[in-house]
Amino acid sequence: MRLSSLLGALPVELSPSGWLGSGKGDDPVVRGLAYDSRAVSPGDLFVALRGAVSDGHDYLEQAVSLGAAALMIEDEAATPLPTDRPVIVVSDARRALAPIAARFYGEPASECTLVGVTGTNGKTSTSYLVESILSRARIRTGLIGTVEIRYAGERQTAINTTPESLDLQRLLRSMVTLGIEATVLEVSSHGLELGRVAGCRFRVGAFTNLTQDHLDFHGSMEAYLASKARLFRDHLTPGGAAVINIDDPTGPIMAKIAVDAGAVLWRCTRDPDREAEVRLLSSEVSLDETRATVSWPGTAAQALSLPLLGDFNLENLLVACGVAAALGVRPEDVAAGTTHCPQVPGRMERITPRDAAQPAPTVLVDYAHTPDAVDKLLQAVRPLAPGKLITVFGCGGDRDRQKRPLMAEAVVRSADHAIATSDNPRTEAPDAILRDVEAGLTPFTRCDPKALLSTERGYCVLLDRREAIELAIHGAAPDDTIIIAGKGHEDYQIIGREKFPFDDRVEARRALDSRQPS
Repeated sequence: MRLSSLLGALPVELSPSGWLGSGKGDDPVVRGLAYDSRAVSPGDLFVALRGAVSDGHDYLEQAVSLGAAALMIEDEAATPLPTDRPVIVVSDARRALAPIAARFYGEPASECTLVGVTGTNGKTSTSYLVESILSRARIRTGLIGTVEIRYAGERQTAINTTPESLDLQRLLRSMVTLGIEATVLEVSSHGLELGRVAGCRFRVGAFTNLTQDHLDFHGSMEAYLASKARLFRDHLTPGGAAVINIDDPTGPIMAKIAVDAGAVLWRCTRDPDREAEVRLLSSEVSLDETRATVSWPGTAAQALSLPLLGDFNLENLLVACGVAAALGVRPEDVAAGTTHCPQVPGRMERITPRDAAQPAPTVLVDYAHTPDAVDKLLQAVRPLAPGKLITVFGCGGDRDRQKRPLMAEAVVRSADHAIATSDNPRTEAPDAILRDVEAGLTPFTRCDPKALLSTERGYCVLLDRREAIELAIHGAAPDDTIIIAGKGHEDYQIIGREKFPFDDRVEARRALDSRQPS
């Protein structure tokens, strides 16, 4: 495809402000796109993106040496600039990449049904439910989300919740080529704000909730909400559906935004007497399964069961039912899809010892890493825990510091004991992060780790996450319940700028297997 044809996909506000290098008359054939200089092949257009850690402008020479046919940059002062090939100057290379990638791959989003799920918490569980339901309806379905990318027998570990636009468009083209008819996509606020989903129009957009997170990026809750709202303002197909959890305080706001944008509204609520299209009529939650009776227009009330644990998953279930109803899925396929939904990795995932006959505490690993998610998680488990509720948790470094004491306060409200430990400290000092966390643990008594479980409502601090998990599991009684929160499905720990192998589920199982017999 000619460079000029790709540039023709840019909206007016992203039109090139300059054309340097070999001159405007040189219009090379572009054989590929790249934003990582190491991945450049001969004939590629290299797009220099500025990231949190590196700047593509620093790698222009490497891209040229590997055969880039043209460069797209933001900074004309970047050096050295080649004179033998086009250098296109734009105001925002990351936003420009999305429409260019969509055109290069032939607008694949227009060839399948897109379902976008946004919200602070619940995106992954809701996406798994929707994928399971659509698959039971014999719709060939792909999934792109926080945990993994899955379609047509392919499985890839996800890097970002919403991939960079080039990766997303490449994925969608691959999915369409392999016969995928619908794709369920977790749409993050970063993905919306940074233009990663430009070129995508969603048949259904779904909203789970909005609670404090990512304020280091957005700056305020108002800006955070505005980013989420882009899904409904900018990215629905004409006449597309908006499925909104109106029990969340921001739900009615998001519903109005969606209706103003021309969406067909499907409201979801746990209140059977509230005006809404999807309503929860009754429910029963245990540590083994969740049962619910749900109603939506055009069908009798449906008795549903799902293997996902936790009262908060009822909200995810309602949103998934709303998506299915908006797409015209038969009630029997909804019921089969919820019943057979796979365990979501690291979401209320129960860890058991190798020897099932050995008495052991209940151990649950969950990705909860915001104050609201921790609060809902522990409130859901508290009434189901016969013994003590012990929580192992931490907070990530180089992220929103304001939420650290708030997460601790959520732990204090429901747990009997807390072990504050390292999460992904990144470039921050782990002990400094935990000092922020401790500010919210003051209602508990700080004690030595060895005395923790004999202290009434106490907490301790252990920097080593492996030791923290082992302390909780080795010291707990068989009727106690342990929540290990924050990392969920992640199989690594980020210390400095390096990733080291670490999986809460593996560590929990190891600690369970090494418990002394009761």
